[in-house]
Amino acid sequence: MHFAPYPGSRSLRIGLAGLGSIGIQVARLLDAGIPGLELAAVAAADQERARERLAALVHPPPVGDLASLAACDVVVEMLPSRLLADVARPTLERGATLVVASAGALLSNMALIDLARASGGRILVPSGAIPGLDAIKAVCEGQVVSIRIDTRKSPDSLAGAPHIVAHGIDLHAMTAPAVIFSGTADEAAIAFPANTNVAAALALAGVGPERTTVCVIADPAVDRNIHTITVDADSARFIATIEIVPNAENPRSGQLTPRSIVSCLRDLVSPVRIGS
Repeated sequence: MHFAPYPGSRSLRIGLAGLGSIGIQVARLLDAGIPGLELAAVAAADQERARERLAALVHPPPVGDLASLAACDVVVEMLPSRLLADVARPTLERGATLVVASAGALLSNMALIDLARASGGRILVPSGAIPGLDAIKAVCEGQVVSIRIDTRKSPDSLAGAPHIVAHGIDLHAMTAPAVIFSGTADEAAIAFPANTNVAAALALAGVGPERTTVCVIADPAVDRNIHTITVDADSARFIATIEIVPNAENPRSGQLTPRSIVSCLRDLVSPVRIGS
């Protein structure tokens, strides 16, 4: 159920940093009309291509470089992880709100949190594919024994990851499920920067990257991205599993990601918020 924003309140100006497979879907969802939210600007490396993709919208926003997002109240980061700081710093320095899709990159840029604290800006990480997020945050108010996430993906969706390249793993030769990585969330973010944003967001919401265990499984039999989270704490023990349909343009990501971003944006203008 959706709630209308406060009457008479000014719409938040939303800027999108990146217009890849996630960004174009976020743009379409915003263009469909969400009271209280205005798609005000898009920054893209290939600006001409971005204009072509946005031409079908009812209200195509202007397209420019990252500097063109300076007038936006909220900037949504959907860039390659190495570019996070390029959009995050100017956004936070002016006290605006940053919505981060590249949660894994945030683990390597924790100084951005100090910047947000000093400037009055905010960093929001959409819950995305984390099942049971409210329960995870709640148990962390007490004693937590362990939090683990097992991520199972098709070999094709893992191709090109630094861990795969460094260890010479032949994904095409796989005929059965195989564990190709086991470590902490901060290690996973380096090993699979495009595949472990869920694990990074879980670590940030829970007990931190060094205490969050991540297992990556390549499984040629699956056609969905499957995440299983196991939590053991003094107040509760639970296992939560989610199966996500991959993005048709980019199988490293799921179809839930752009919807989660828009849900996060909607919460900013809703007078009622359900969950923590």
